[in-house]
Amino acid sequence: MSHASPIPTTISELAPLLRLSIPLMIGLAAPMLIGVIDTVMIAPLGTEPLAAAGITTSVVIILLSSLWGLVTMTGIRIAQAEGAGDRPGVAIELKTGLWLSLAAGGLGMALMLAILPALGLLGQPDSVRAILPGYWVSMAVWLLPFTAFYVIKGLFDAVDRPWAGVALSYLGVVVNLPLNWLLIYPAGLGLLGAGLASILSQTLALGAAWLVWRRAKGLAPWRVPVPAGALRLRAQIRDGWPLVVGYAGEGGAYALIGVMMGWVGATALAANQIVHTVGAVGYVFPLGMAMAASIRVGLAHGAGQTGRLRAILRAALTVVTGWMILLMAFFLIAGDWLSGLLSDDPEVVALAATLFIALACMQIADGVQSTSLGALRGMGDMRWPTAMSLIAYWPLALPAAYALGFWAGLGALGLWVGFGLGLAIAAIMLPLRFWHLTGRAPAMQIGH
Repeated sequence: MSHASPIPTTISELAPLLRLSIPLMIGLAAPMLIGVIDTVMIAPLGTEPLAAAGITTSVVIILLSSLWGLVTMTGIRIAQAEGAGDRPGVAIELKTGLWLSLAAGGLGMALMLAILPALGLLGQPDSVRAILPGYWVSMAVWLLPFTAFYVIKGLFDAVDRPWAGVALSYLGVVVNLPLNWLLIYPAGLGLLGAGLASILSQTLALGAAWLVWRRAKGLAPWRVPVPAGALRLRAQIRDGWPLVVGYAGEGGAYALIGVMMGWVGATALAANQIVHTVGAVGYVFPLGMAMAASIRVGLAHGAGQTGRLRAILRAALTVVTGWMILLMAFFLIAGDWLSGLLSDDPEVVALAATLFIALACMQIADGVQSTSLGALRGMGDMRWPTAMSLIAYWPLALPAAYALGFWAGLGALGLWVGFGLGLAIAAIMLPLRFWHLTGRAPAMQIGH
């Protein structure tokens, strides 16, 4: 029998991917929109407060990326258990992930608090450091409810209840908007008010998610009692540490770019905050597609349907590339308008408009590397992708960013262009890794 064309198989995977990825993307937009709300409401306070939010965001990214690796790993293990029809396993993976999220979120909070006194050693402007402690501490505390919420949301996604997670995510957005305004302005708390609003809104979303998980009738089949001693802490830590290191490596590289922006000056920090905030909203599409690919691959892999794996990634890459082309065009056309919308400082607006051009040029590579990474992790391939990402960003992209930013005198623009090099390298290496693994015999087993 001749080999069938891959096109029908790829097309058949498009609808399930889109059906899953659309609510994932809409849900992921929620924390990004909270970041937009913070930026829009902080911007009228001046360039220094906006810069303070920027340096805080740069450091939060490192810890948040690490915690996202933990969340992703729990979601993958839940999806694999669900694909294998192991509902008790789903409950065990969820409870294990929640315990780990509390421990890891607490550790992240402690690390962020420990970093605060060292900001002076990192060369950040004195005027910025003087006003950021309240916001910094608030965002450190926010890591705890954020991580636990997204572990529970991962269960909703894996058991085909993604819209429940979307609704709960936007509960936090709806509450955050009036809280931000109330605490920043009438209460006179400024930056601290924005941080407190983030904590309160995310904690409310977490409490609502817990109630839905424990009470919703539609989720009853997965509320299986977890026996004492059944937690899979060792297995989740074994599978999770490469993801934590990998996400931390990418997030840490991006955060170091933010720190370097502080060496350029407060204007560069503020412009970088604007571009990062808007870019993060656009990034929810490739991130959502990466999560969908991870879940779909995890379900197929858990069910032993390895012949579908390449078709899933082909379908995901087709959709994400089309979206990133549209996003690239939007940033090129609307960069000036977006910059003026979020700042009234002419220097900040001019620099942010230039950085939007650099951001636009990175979109396709970012979408390809993100989606391929999700597919690899859905197969349980953790260590090789982590190594590839670390190599792409640290020994290659960061030195290039420093050289272009400071030696070549390109400043903030050079930092972004150098970081784009890491995305391009990862966008080549990760799909090749996936194709190599899926070219093996159908009975292959991917080592952790």
